[in-house]
Amino acid sequence: MMRRLLELLACTLALGALAAALGEPDGLALVGSAFGAVLWFVFDSMRARRVLDWLRHGSASTPPVAVGVWAEVVERARKSFKTLNRKSRKSEARLQEFLAAIQASPIGVVLLDKSSSIEWSNFTAAQHLGFDTKRDLKQPIRHLVRDPAFIDYLTQNDYAASVEIDGRDATPGHPQRISINLYLYGKGRRLMLTREVTALELAEAMRRDFVANVSHEIRTPLTVVSGFIETLLTLDLSAPERRQYLELMGTQAQRMQSLVSDLLTLSRLEGSPVPGVGEWIDAQAMLSQVVSEAQALSEVLGSGPHQVLAQDGPALQIAGARQELHSAMSNLVGNAVRHTPAGAQVRVGWRLASDGGAVFYVSDDGPGIEAEHLPRLTERFYRVDRSRSRETGGTGLGLAIVKHVAQRHGGQVLIESASGQGSTFSVILPPSRVLLS
Repeated sequence: MMRRLLELLACTLALGALAAALGEPDGLALVGSAFGAVLWFVFDSMRARRVLDWLRHGSASTPPVAVGVWAEVVERARKSFKTLNRKSRKSEARLQEFLAAIQASPIGVVLLDKSSSIEWSNFTAAQHLGFDTKRDLKQPIRHLVRDPAFIDYLTQNDYAASVEIDGRDATPGHPQRISINLYLYGKGRRLMLTREVTALELAEAMRRDFVANVSHEIRTPLTVVSGFIETLLTLDLSAPERRQYLELMGTQAQRMQSLVSDLLTLSRLEGSPVPGVGEWIDAQAMLSQVVSEAQALSEVLGSGPHQVLAQDGPALQIAGARQELHSAMSNLVGNAVRHTPAGAQVRVGWRLASDGGAVFYVSDDGPGIEAEHLPRLTERFYRVDRSRSRETGGTGLGLAIVKHVAQRHGGQVLIESASGQGSTFSVILPPSRVLLS
């Protein structure tokens, strides 16, 4: 401020002195001083206008040329601009990092405005609900998600609970369930979170089925045994009748023993460390053993002999737990024998996979399996034909054991079947567990 007053005073005195030198000192000096003040004010206003325009529309990297106090104003403003720009860049970087974290989240996030139109969405939510994050921006969510349950949930304004709908990729054979929660925030805006709960629902259904099936599987033979015991205690039976009842009781006891044994096997598989690669097993020797056991099983079932044929294949060594692999192979071949008619062929063998792994396969000429059953065959106690499985002595846990053994060895189970065309069950092991002899 002092500098500006000095500039005004200097300009006024200079023009006043110049005017006094040209004429009468008093009158012209006063006029010259006034003209000097006006001239200074005009030039100072022009400098102020340049600085103001720069402050409104300019860039910190191109400040205007200024002198005096305006030079100091420009310099201070330029430094403030740089500081604000640094803070803005940091804030933008943090925002982008935050948005990238939300994009990577397995939970879908959608921001809705007052009219329930999409303000922003991550890719997860778009995949869950079947819209495009860019194309459908500003679109009302009710036009994109038309499930009646969701529309009711959106309009009732009661978001204490969640709503579940079918996801975009849901098909009759492969369900997909999406849970949606809405939360109010800001002034009338809503945060929508989506989460895929298919696995949770399937796990809960499997848990309920498991408890119900175990109870049923144990209760049935116990009821039979209890009935026979009561009969033996209350009735005077002949020796042949007593023997017949005891044999039936023995069959039911064996059934319960098999069930408990399979349950213990599953428990051991789930709770023990993954098998290493220290033990190498001759694949063909194990194949021969499994085929012999299957032939013996065919005779015990009494429905007529099956043709259990060992197929030629490469000489292989397999790394893993011998007992587990033997159990998986026996379950596959045993299932084929139980579920194919007498005289049918069951072909068993090893072959190399295209990636260098090994495939143990069991093919049969049985009735085949309808496509709707295939995704659930490895679930515990799941049966295509419950009555027939029980008649043949199956516990409903064999394929679950096979799946666990395959996964513990880094492999997978592949099931190929069609109604009336037989079935092929395969255990695929990775190259790291295969060695050519």
